[in-house]
Amino acid sequence: MTLQTSGIHHITAFVGDAQRNADFYAGILGLRLVKKTINFDAPEVYHLYFGNEKGAPGTVITFFPWSTGRKGRIGGGQVGITTYAVPAGSLEFWEQRLASYGIAVTKVNRISEAFLSFADYDGLRIELVEREEGPLSQWSFAGVPAEHAIKGFGGAVLYSTDPARTADTLTRTMGMEQIAEGDGYIRYKTSADVGNIIDLKAVPVPQGAGGTGTVHHIAWRAQDDSEQLEWGRHVLSHGYQPTPVQDRQYFNAIYFREEGGILFEIATDTPGFARDEAPEALGQKLMLPPWFEPHRAAIEENLGPIEIREIEVKQG
Repeated sequence: MTLQTSGIHHITAFVGDAQRNADFYAGILGLRLVKKTINFDAPEVYHLYFGNEKGAPGTVITFFPWSTGRKGRIGGGQVGITTYAVPAGSLEFWEQRLASYGIAVTKVNRISEAFLSFADYDGLRIELVEREEGPLSQWSFAGVPAEHAIKGFGGAVLYSTDPARTADTLTRTMGMEQIAEGDGYIRYKTSADVGNIIDLKAVPVPQGAGGTGTVHHIAWRAQDDSEQLEWGRHVLSHGYQPTPVQDRQYFNAIYFREEGGILFEIATDTPGFARDEAPEALGQKLMLPPWFEPHRAAIEENLGPIEIREIEVKQG
């Protein structure tokens, strides 16, 4: 059996203040908070998930907000840029919207595509690109109409300390197809209609440093638990050491670090974010796994509240 991931499942990053994080991704980018929970490995920290109306695989970015965390440095061994896809004809809307919030935007071109490049409040690098592929978002919030709303990930730009080995992992291990090369990048494609374009910087990038404003890992899709077990055996046969399966409540996960230093996760599409909340109520309550439920009062007191709200534009 030849395994091929269909694309990105989610991307997870470190940020600082939780409210500022919510203000940017919900209040400015118009994404939906689909799950508010905790870092299962560090329950004193929120784990926030933002995506489309249902948090479909290929649309979700997740954050560990740590207000006292050290500042990171974007570099090799990381996702350098997270790319979002918007409908055709939407970049002008987004350029004006971002400017209205005082967010500096640069126009860049890569492999015959135009991107709007900017950074969030913590310095994470983000791009918007127009793509025909993928269904329109059904979520409209904070003045972002559905016809211009982010559809999901366009993909990601990978920074590797050893791009030749990372390229081998993307094709030989993950089953991606190389489709283009130019402007200092190698482009790969998967079968999904979102989260399906991966650009690898073709020259080595000096090692980055983890911390706020950097991506912790990128997760690739597995259909279900059975396929994930097959992925574990497959990754092992390619010389990597995957972790045991980790129960993340909304998906199961295994992890391994490829030879260019980037932490890869393989996550199941199931069971999804409606496992413990009604679809219309996603993200409204702090959801805890059963083993932390007895400590809810102390956890909530420590975390403090966050609010999903519209953000006023800057004047002048």
